[in-house]
Amino acid sequence: MANTSNPMENKDQFNGLQAVRLKINGEERELQLLPWVSLLDVLREHLNLTGTKKGCDHGQCGACTVLCDGKRILSCLTLAVLKDGAEILTIEGIINGNQLHPLQQAFIDHDAFQCGYCTPGQICSAIGLLKEGKANTREEVQELMSGNLCRCGANNLAV
Repeated sequence: MANTSNPMENKDQFNGLQAVRLKINGEERELQLLPWVSLLDVLREHLNLTGTKKGCDHGQCGACTVLCDGKRILSCLTLAVLKDGAEILTIEGIINGNQLHPLQQAFIDHDAFQCGYCTPGQICSAIGLLKEGKANTREEVQELMSGNLCRCGANNLAV
């Protein structure tokens, strides 16, 4: 007779920690993680890198956007163990000494943020977009940045 039991009923078999090596903002890190921990939770809860924000936790707002091996990813939807060996760049890692990244400075110079909560994800996404080199027109930039939402700006009807 086939085994029809739910494997999640015996949670003890899933409690094994896994070694994960990540290069985060240029620093090699080795972590012991449960297999279901998101990259976002590793950054925020394990490494205290709180610049990356937890917005919706469903991959819909882009507040958790980081760069993984130079490409934009949603860290809330990414299992950290699947990125073993990857290079992760967060908002904390884009500054060069005391000099802001040019996109950070542009956000300041052009008042491109309101409450600032979505700004780290917006900036990381824009850096990735520039590296991808796929956007040549304003419309292409708008489309490729459409996964990053600014909820306070989108809800602000007072002009």
